Amino acid sequence: MRFRRLVAPVLLALAATLALPAVPASAALPTYDHIVVLIEENHSAAEVIGSASAPYLTSLATNGANMTQSYAVTHPSEPNYLALYSGSTQGLTDDSCPHTYSGENLGHQLLAAGRSFAGYSQTMPSAGYTGCTYGRYARKHNPWVNFTNVPASANLRFADFPTSYANLPKLSFVVPDLCYDMHDCSVSTGDTWVKNNLGAYATWAKANNSLLVVTFDEDDRSAGNKIPTIFSGAHVATGTYSERITHYTVLRTLESLTGVGCTGNSCAVSPVSDIWN
Repeated sequence: MRFRRLVAPVLLALAATLALPAVPASAALPTYDHIVVLIEENHSAAEVIGSASAPYLTSLATNGANMTQSYAVTHPSEPNYLALYSGSTQGLTDDSCPHTYSGENLGHQLLAAGRSFAGYSQTMPSAGYTGCTYGRYARKHNPWVNFTNVPASANLRFADFPTSYANLPKLSFVVPDLCYDMHDCSVSTGDTWVKNNLGAYATWAKANNSLLVVTFDEDDRSAGNKIPTIFSGAHVATGTYSERITHYTVLRTLESLTGVGCTGNSCAVSPVSDIWN
């Protein structure tokens, strides 16, 4: 009798535990060796994803995480670059140049945490260049050059982009020039540039614990500022994802993936957490 009295409560507790519904574990964000963020220009999601003019970017979206409700923060271009990079438009409402800021930003966050960072701008004439324009290069599309707490050594030409991808920084941005970012040239021209210049990295990333993020600064003012945003690489669960995100969400995701704190308006949003496997 005494044995039964001792065992019965244990069995009841066990049965109650087994009857509880399973609580799914929170999805953990992966830790990448390398992340490359590509910024293209001035086209809505509908003009790119699924378009015959953009077969390569469409293939990235089809075989990666296609964020179907991704929105830029504002118009015109420059405030969006600042939002994506620093969590704030810095009060800017135009594409003027030059500007100097001293606040927190993703590049400084990474360097302060002992992680590597660089921005690669096509057609920029020299590393550390601070001029507003040079040929088809535009400083308005290069936010890191504006911040005094990011060294000139992080402001690189796309010609400096490593051919051995294992030598890439922890996180880097790639900004094509005014033709190949689709600002002045066609979607097809930009799509071909991405394939020819980052397609090999995109393939390499999947097998080498790395990630490619493709996003746009803004739409062409035709679609409520809905823009393409794609995550492609290792640990990405293929699919379409319909949660609303903005440049601030992408920034918060990059911060979380690299283990640094949030900054500015990225602190008011959560990172993308449902696309990882």
